[in-house]
Amino acid sequence: MNISVKGEYALQAIFDLATQQSGEPVKIADIARRQKIPQKFLELILASLKQGGFVESRRGAEGGYRLARPADQITIGDVLRFVEDGKRARRKVSGPFTDLWARVDASISAIVDRTTFAELARRWKESQARYVPNWEI
Repeated sequence: MNISVKGEYALQAIFDLATQQSGEPVKIADIARRQKIPQKFLELILASLKQGGFVESRRGAEGGYRLARPADQITIGDVLRFVEDGKRARRKVSGPFTDLWARVDASISAIVDRTTFAELARRWKESQARYVPNWEI
């Protein structure tokens, strides 16, 4: 599975919004800074994600973006398929690996279609809580 930079940034943006506690709109500049995404590119990505029904926006000084539905109802696969526009690396030549690559693609799809952003955020938070830096020299 090949994921474009746009796809990676879209996943990071949705993840960032999924980790926000309040549900209040988040400014593009804040997402861009935290996720290290160029702000102009992020603006285009979020506009696209809004059209896809993944995020919603509010204008004005208190405006920004937030998830359009709960993070436990958005899967990684949903976002990837939307952003990547169903693009898949098609192997035109039939050969000894054709069946293998088809099974690999099916396995990847099964994982990303089962993984929600809520689960991803929970696992990330747990992994960060386990890491305790040791500053002893």
